[in-house]
Amino acid sequence: MRTLIAAALLLFAAPASAQTLAKPELPGWMAGTWMMEDGANWFDEVWTDPRGGIMLGLARIGFGPQLQSWEVTQIRFKSDGKLSFFAQPQGKPAVEFPLVLISEEAIEFANPAHDYPQRIRYWRQGQLLMAEISRIDGSDAMRFNYRPVIPPRDGVE
Repeated sequence: MRTLIAAALLLFAAPASAQTLAKPELPGWMAGTWMMEDGANWFDEVWTDPRGGIMLGLARIGFGPQLQSWEVTQIRFKSDGKLSFFAQPQGKPAVEFPLVLISEEAIEFANPAHDYPQRIRYWRQGQLLMAEISRIDGSDAMRFNYRPVIPPRDGVE
């Protein structure tokens, strides 16, 4: 009995890892086309619906009419069943950010060995898709407040 109580106390006292409690689900609430504008600066992000154990994404950042950078991303299950975010900026080799936190409306990935960012977070705030990149301690944070892009009606832009 004492062993059972000790095991239960350890279970509740230890920080819960999303990877060990249950197989996480892909964050379908991120799917869509999102944009943010700040003066002449613009930021676009697109995420596919979850399918086949993966979500594909792309992002682009610009100023006025000029593209400044772009990135291809993935949120996918690896062969070991763990969920990770993969970022491939401007065709460079992909960098992995393993899952560290997941809930119904938030997801966070981290890679302390990466230069910047080391932490990537997404969450929903009403109709907005929020994103933040930062160092592992939360410093040097950049936040993005994306609004949904409504698709054109009847194929007319």
